Amino acid sequence: MPPAPRLMIHPIKEVMIVNFVDTHIRELPQIEQIGLQLYDLVDARGHRKLILDFDKVQSLSSQALGILITLEKKLVEAKGKLVLCSLRPELARLFEIAKLHKHFKFAADEEAALALFGVTTGG
Repeated sequence: MPPAPRLMIHPIKEVMIVNFVDTHIRELPQIEQIGLQLYDLVDARGHRKLILDFDKVQSLSSQALGILITLEKKLVEAKGKLVLCSLRPELARLFEIAKLHKHFKFAADEEAALALFGVTTGG
């Protein structure tokens, strides 16, 4: 039986929005599974525009940051784009401490992240 998905993925136009199922992303097997699911979006499925929505995430480990760095590199190589959104202040601070706040693109929420891709959700 395959492991339960760690991500909820839904498209809006050509952008894939990824929501995390877990509130704490700290355990190595869990992080590896998330990494495989994220890499699959780029490598196997060919998606080039990703938004990672951290709305439910309360904490994550440095290993999880490594997964995000690798994902960003994959997208840059594929001429894609990654936006992180809805980070709690403590997670935003983690990116600053790790000196990654200039490496990633951030948005306040999903709507703002979509706008960075030129996608609007309004009617």
